[in-house]
Amino acid sequence: MKKTKTGRVVSDRMSQTIVVSVEERRLHPQYRKHINRHFKFHAHDVREEAGIGDLVRIEECRPLSRTKRWR
Repeated sequence: MKKTKTGRVVSDRMSQTIVVSVEERRLHPQYRKHINRHFKFHAHDVREEAGIGDLVRIEECRPLSRTKRWR
């Protein structure tokens, strides 16, 4: 089963590539406080439909380039 993540498009300047920022909320194991963490993923967008600010779901795939592992 492939992993999926949901996030917002931060950049769409590259050809057929978007940068997606995924926010994750975790509970700190010792202090029991919620912490927001941000991760950026490069994703493949063949049709170049996604724009900045769009909410998208990305799916794990084989390596497409040096930085792209999501579709």
